[in-house]
Amino acid sequence: MPEIVGVVERLWRYPVKSMGGELLDTVGVEDRGLVGDRLYAVRDGAGKLGSGKSTRRFRRMDGLLRLGARLGPRIDGPELFDPLGMPVPDADAFLRAYLEQEDVALAREDAVSHFDELPVSVLTTATLEWVARAVPSAVVDERRFRPNVLLRTPPGTPPFVEDGWYGREGRVRAGARLAFVRASTRCVMVGVAQPGLPQAPEILKTIAHERDGVLGALATVARSGRLRVGDALSLA
Repeated sequence: MPEIVGVVERLWRYPVKSMGGELLDTVGVEDRGLVGDRLYAVRDGAGKLGSGKSTRRFRRMDGLLRLGARLGPRIDGPELFDPLGMPVPDADAFLRAYLEQEDVALAREDAVSHFDELPVSVLTTATLEWVARAVPSAVVDERRFRPNVLLRTPPGTPPFVEDGWYGREGRVRAGARLAFVRASTRCVMVGVAQPGLPQAPEILKTIAHERDGVLGALATVARSGRLRVGDALSLA
């Protein structure tokens, strides 16, 4: 019999990589992940994508997390918001001035994936509550961990319950199925300041010390469908 492990409490979509996300009541799920998630990124003249770190694919661009983005009902380009929450009329002009970089522009995903790892991230309230206890000096909020799904777990659920899900499928009544693969490796972004959340480098230090730098679960999409706030997630 399927094991119900929690209820979808919040759904987050991040239309632009490394910017603030939007809360949704329901969202479609397809092979690529949540429809519209990380569909756009800030791209520089060398083709690197704006991120909180520099790698072969990514270029560190400080300040992106202070910006917001939303797609709305149509996926024909995101609306950007400045650090005060005001809409930006010309995204590219604003980004060049804000980042003080003349070679950047908003770009839709093409051959280079915008995802750091796997397409869907899930975090439980049990694990989030552990972070709050482990780092009492910090303001802890799920936005620091950028999950697509915050899952409300029953009282008494131990932290890191997600670690027991790898190799199993999470299913909801609306048909979407997530194949849990591995834990999410955390980077400096978990402590970066964003609207309403001050700088908190101690969060990453604690996760690195206590959890070898991993927290929350990553999944691929086993079957397309929909996710809704209030959905019960069962494991098969």
